[in-house]
Amino acid sequence: MATVPDLEEWLANANDALQVSLVAPSPSGVRSIATFNPKFTYSIFGEEEKIFGYKDLKISLRFRANDMRPHLKTTYSKKFKPAGDAEPTDIPSVLIEGNHLPRVAFTKDSDFEESSRQLVDNWSPPGTRHAVIDGHDGKYEIWRGSLKDRAVQQLHSRVQIFVPLFIEGGSYIGQRPDADPSESGGTELDLSDADRWTIFFMYKTRPSTEDPNRTSYTFVGYSTIYRFYYFQPSTPPPSPKEDWELPKGDFDLAKLPCRTRLSQFVILPPFQGKGNGAKLYNTIFDYYYQHPQTHEFTVEDPNEAFDDLRDACDLAFLRTIPGFNKLRLNTSVTLPKSGPVPRLIAGGENIETLRLETKIAPRQFARVLEMHLMSQLPASVRPSMSLEDDVPSPTTSDKHQERLWALIVKQRLYRHNKDLLSQIDTQERIEKLQETLGSVELEYARLLAAFDRAQKHSQAQSSKTTNGKRKVQDASSEDGDVLYKKVKVSES
Repeated sequence: MATVPDLEEWLANANDALQVSLVAPSPSGVRSIATFNPKFTYSIFGEEEKIFGYKDLKISLRFRANDMRPHLKTTYSKKFKPAGDAEPTDIPSVLIEGNHLPRVAFTKDSDFEESSRQLVDNWSPPGTRHAVIDGHDGKYEIWRGSLKDRAVQQLHSRVQIFVPLFIEGGSYIGQRPDADPSESGGTELDLSDADRWTIFFMYKTRPSTEDPNRTSYTFVGYSTIYRFYYFQPSTPPPSPKEDWELPKGDFDLAKLPCRTRLSQFVILPPFQGKGNGAKLYNTIFDYYYQHPQTHEFTVEDPNEAFDDLRDACDLAFLRTIPGFNKLRLNTSVTLPKSGPVPRLIAGGENIETLRLETKIAPRQFARVLEMHLMSQLPASVRPSMSLEDDVPSPTTSDKHQERLWALIVKQRLYRHNKDLLSQIDTQERIEKLQETLGSVELEYARLLAAFDRAQKHSQAQSSKTTNGKRKVQDASSEDGDVLYKKVKVSES
């Protein structure tokens, strides 16, 4: 029987072994567009992200760039001969049983090549073309469809593997959080609520080289949106009636008031850092901002990169709202030594009305407002990431504005962490709030600096446009790893 050191030699790093490629169909077969490795494989191959039983293992996962039909091919120089309980990982079985790839991914090379020669540009995305965007590096289209649409469902089944590959903690739509892949049917997906899901697919387009009247599509990324019923209690509440019953009959969910939640968001690595995340997010937000049934647009447990993207996009949007731009620190107030704090924002009585009109969640709206107000602080007291700026000495008025802004942030931090802070003594509570305020200042300074750079870049790109068409401004051209994971959390 093989010894432990021998077994170690047969372990391959799954992140390195798996190579994902986008390939373009052509009359001669396929040509490579881009190749990249995943960031995570632990939800597929285990916490250690290791594959046992092969030497020089290469797993090639190709996607046809338009319809995203996948094809899997595994090569190796040697395969471990089963000995006792040790046997090579059955890679296709792992991917099939976990619902990671559809069955079409496991056909012969010749089938994939032949179907690609036939398809070429005789294909258009499922759903409805939602938006056409002129980017500085070409044209983009965003298509929208319901998950209950079979064609949308098929495309989604092909691309959903990007969620665990690039989103830490990501899970599939309809996957039970406690699903055990070893159980029969443990990984079966439940799409009974498919009518609540809307998917936005993003493509880069160009005229077909075979026929200029056709369009060639290259998949860029996608986002999934879930719709919750938005309960609106009557004011005053109606009197209870003994004979009251739930309404009977079928409901059209599209016509009911809802809270809309962005659940998953993926831009593939070859298209990151080019403002594509901002294009997709802005398109989705604008749609639901104008959607009468949506009362609030929320985001589910974003990672840091997506937080940055969302902050920049929301700040750019809110600055187009006149009422928001009128909000200022109320410098006329005098802060009391004790007792209630007066209203610190001039026009603050309109904040909740503005928030409801813009449909942004409370905590997100407060954060973006704090960034906006911080950007108005005098240079002498405004937090900055630059250590080389020649900062003037602050005046008494400058220090007063700085204190007003700090109190606004501390009020939010205290409300958000009230249960935790109430358990410690007053002095420690003050120190914790001050420490957290320092972190917030640095975060906002970093975001505002990136926002200003992006705005200058966007303006420079717009000035180069000569065709007279309206361009979508990117709120962030540095979206980095714009990825998003799907996990259920409560809104704060």
